[in-house]
Amino acid sequence: MAKINEKWKSVRVKLFLTVCVVIVIIILLLVLINSVVLEKFYIYSKVETLKQIHSEINQYYKGGDLPNNQDYLEEKIKVIALKNNLEILLRTNNDVTIVATNSEQLEDISNVDLSLEYEKKININETILCETNNMVIKQKNEEKNNITYLTLIAKLDNNYELCIRTPISVIKESVKVSNSVLLLIGCIAIVISGILASIISKKFTKPILELNEIAEGMSNLDFSKKYRLLNTEDEINSLGKSINIMSDKLESTINELKKYNTELEKDIEEKSRIDEMRKQFISDVSHELKTPISLIQGYSEGLLEEVNSDPDSRKYYATIILDETNKMDKLVKQLLELMKIEYGALTLNNKKIDIVALINEVLRKHSLIIDENNIEVEFDENNIIEVFADDFYIEQIISNYITNAIKYSSEINGIRKIKINVQEVNNRIRVGVFNTGENIKDEDLNKIWGRFYKVDSSRNRDNGGTGIGLAYVKAVMNNYNNDYGVINQKDGVEFYFNCTII
Repeated sequence: MAKINEKWKSVRVKLFLTVCVVIVIIILLLVLINSVVLEKFYIYSKVETLKQIHSEINQYYKGGDLPNNQDYLEEKIKVIALKNNLEILLRTNNDVTIVATNSEQLEDISNVDLSLEYEKKININETILCETNNMVIKQKNEEKNNITYLTLIAKLDNNYELCIRTPISVIKESVKVSNSVLLLIGCIAIVISGILASIISKKFTKPILELNEIAEGMSNLDFSKKYRLLNTEDEINSLGKSINIMSDKLESTINELKKYNTELEKDIEEKSRIDEMRKQFISDVSHELKTPISLIQGYSEGLLEEVNSDPDSRKYYATIILDETNKMDKLVKQLLELMKIEYGALTLNNKKIDIVALINEVLRKHSLIIDENNIEVEFDENNIIEVFADDFYIEQIISNYITNAIKYSSEINGIRKIKINVQEVNNRIRVGVFNTGENIKDEDLNKIWGRFYKVDSSRNRDNGGTGIGLAYVKAVMNNYNNDYGVINQKDGVEFYFNCTII
C-alpha cells in the first residue's frame, strides 16, 4: 500500500494526470461552446444570408414589370436556393406566383397572407429575429411536419411579395454530430497525450529520480553514487553538477571528521585503559602487600625493641624481613608484567620454536623440586614439533602449569604423577599438563583464572604462591586468541593451552 501511495505521489503520475485533466477540460469547454454558441452563430449567419439574398432579388426586379430575361432570373434564383438550401417563393401583390423553387414544400404557404402587417404579428411558436419597414425574419416551428424554419417575408420595391425559408433543425443534428466527434477526438487525444506524457515525463523524471537516489545515499553517508552529467545546460544538469560537488565536499569533510574522531576515541580509550590499569594495579598491590608489610613491620619492631637479644633470633628476624621484601619485589614485578599483557602493551616476538624442547627445558629447571616431592613425570615425546609463538611467554605458561602441578599433586594409589602430552587438535598444537590429585570444584573452574584466587585458601605463604600465575596464562592466550582451560580427569586435573602450528 505504501508503494502505491508513493507512485501516486510521483512526478510522472502527476504530469500524466495533469495533461489528461487539461485535455478533458478543453474538450468539455469545446462541447459546451459548441452546444451553446454554434446554434446561435448558425442562425445569425443564416439571417445575414437571407438579408443578402433578399437584397439581390430586390435588385433583380426594380423595374416593376416582369423583365424580358425572366427565365434567366428564375433560373438564377433557383441556383441561389439550391446553393444555400433555401425555399424561395416570389409572387405579385395579386397572388400571381412568379418563382417557386420547390412548389411541393411551399404548398403550405402558397395561400398564406404574406403581407408585412400580418407577418409582423407574433403568433404561437414564432420568434421575430429581424424586422424593418419592408422585411421581417422569423423563426417558426411548423406543427404539421415539426420542422423549425427561418422565414423571411418582404415586400420588394416593385411591391412583389417575397418569401424565403430554410430549415434550421439540421443545425441541431450538426451540433450533436459535432459534439460526438469532439468527444471521440478527446478520447483519442487523451490516449495519445497520455502516452506522450508518460514518455516525456519519464525522460524528465529519470534524472530527478537519479538525483533523489543520490541524495538519499548522501543522507545515509553513502557518497559512492555520482550524477552522470549530460551535454546540456538545463537546470537539472546544473543541479546534478552542484550535488556532485556537494557530495565530494561532504565526503571529504566526513572522512576528516571520522579520522579525527577515531584518533580522539583512541586517545580517550588509551587514557581510560591507562587509568583503569593504574587503579587495578594500585588495588592489587594494596591488597597483596598488606600481609608482607605487616610482617616486616612486626619483625622490624621486634628488632628495634630487642625482643630477643640472642644473635640467632635477630638473624631469624632479619631473614624473615628479607624474604618478605623479596616476595613483595617479585609480586610487584609480576603484577606489572600481567598488567602489560592484559592491556595489550606487550610486543610478542613470535618465531619458530620446538615446543618439545621447550617443555624438556622447563622440566630440567624444575627437576630438583620434582625429585624432592617424589613426583613421577611422564613425557615421552621425542619428535620435533614446531609452533609459531614467543618462546619467553610460552615458557612462562608451561612453568606455571608445572609449578601448579607440583604444588597441588597428591598420591593416587601410592603415586604422585605429572603427565605432559602434546597433540594436534583443530589445526592447533595442544599442550596438556596433568597431575594426580583432587578435582577442582565446578564453581571454581572459572574463578581460578582471576587474580589472587586460590582454591586452597588454607595453604601457607611459603607454598601458596602469588595467585596470579593462571591470570598470566589467560592474558597471554587472549593476546594469541588461542584456547586454554582446565579439565577434571578421573584421578586428577589437566590444564591445557593451544599454540599456532606451522
